[in-house]
Amino acid sequence: MHVEIWSDVICPWCYLGKARFEAALAGFEHRDEVEVTFRSFELDPSRDTVEPLQKMLTARYGPQAVEMEERLAGLVAEVGLGYRSDREIGNTFDAHRLMHLARERGLERAMVDALFKANFAEARPLFTGDTLLDVAVEAGLDREDASRVLADPAVYADAVRAEEREAAQLGATGVPFFVLDRRIGVAGGQATEVFAQALERAWSERAA
Repeated sequence: MHVEIWSDVICPWCYLGKARFEAALAGFEHRDEVEVTFRSFELDPSRDTVEPLQKMLTARYGPQAVEMEERLAGLVAEVGLGYRSDREIGNTFDAHRLMHLARERGLERAMVDALFKANFAEARPLFTGDTLLDVAVEAGLDREDASRVLADPAVYADAVRAEEREAAQLGATGVPFFVLDRRIGVAGGQATEVFAQALERAWSERAA
C-alpha cells in the first residue's frame, strides 16, 4: 500500500496529523507493507516576509488567536510532542526543495521529522539558509549537497510545483491531506481511529 501525505512544515495540523497517522500505522497489521511518501504543499507560497506567528494570528483572528494556539498545544501534548508558540512564520519553498533532495538520498522521513521538530518543538526559523542547512545535516544530509540546492532556486522547484498541482487535481484544498493507494483521501489532522479505519478500508479494497 502507498500512502502519500501532502503537508507543510509550518502547518500545526500537519504536525499533529502526522503523529496521529503514525500511531494508527503502528497498530496496523500490515504496516510493514505500507510505503509512505511526503508531498509538497505550501500554505502561503506568495509570502516573502518572516514575522512572529503570534503577530500574524492576532492580525487574522484577533483575541481568538491565543485560545487557538493553546488548544493546539494541548492536542500536540497528547501525542507526546513539543509545541512552542513563539515561533516564526515565513516562506517554506526552500524547505520543500530540501525534502526532495532528502527523498533522493533515502532520508525523506528523517528530514520531515527534523523540520517539524525544529519548527514546532524548538521554534527555530526555517526561513534562513543557515538554519535549514543545520536541520538538513541533523537529518543526515551532506551539508555541501544541501548548500548547492539552496544556492540555486531552480533545483527541485519544478518537483515542488508539480506536487502542489497534483494535490489540487486530487481535490485537496488544504493540508494535511492523506491519500491511500489513490483510492481513499483523508483531509485534516483526524483522530487516530479515523486513520486506522482508512488503512483497513484501503487494504481491504486493495485485496478485493
